[in-house]
Amino acid sequence: MRITPLEIQQKQFKHILLRGLDPEDVQLFLEIVRTEFEELVKENNSLKDELRRRLGEIEEYRDRETTLKETMMTAQRISEDIKTNAKKDAELVVSEAMVQADKIIQGAHGRLLTIVEEINELKRQRITYESSLRSLLAAHSKLLEATLEANAEQTKRDEKVQFFAKKIKKAASEAKGGGGDDPVYE
Repeated sequence: MRITPLEIQQKQFKHILLRGLDPEDVQLFLEIVRTEFEELVKENNSLKDELRRRLGEIEEYRDRETTLKETMMTAQRISEDIKTNAKKDAELVVSEAMVQADKIIQGAHGRLLTIVEEINELKRQRITYESSLRSLLAAHSKLLEATLEANAEQTKRDEKVQFFAKKIKKAASEAKGGGGDDPVYE
């Protein structure tokens, strides 16, 4: 049963003639008790209000803490997702680079083989050209020697023909009686 300050103030006691109490003292005491009790009730109500306010703040802080925890967990998940995605992207870039590098190396190797084949073909062509040139030079050298020999023989024949022509002229002029040299035939 709760007692209010008003009930304390309005409380009436029975009067007993023998051994009764002084009504003024009782009233004075009741007034003091009522005042003290009223202050205690006000303080209690004030403390209850303060408690409600503090509990509200605590609840608000708990909500904030929960929100912060959720935010931190979300941020951590996002961070891990970003790291995972970055790692996947990096692995993809590296694998694409390796594929591209393999293609470049294969292309360079193929080009090297083509160049080596071209060099070997050019060497074969050079050897063939040198051999053909040597053969041509040898043939021209033989032709030149044959021509020089033919010219030398022709010169010898011409000299012989001139010698015999002079002799014939000389014999013909001696036969004609001139006995001299015919300057026309010389």
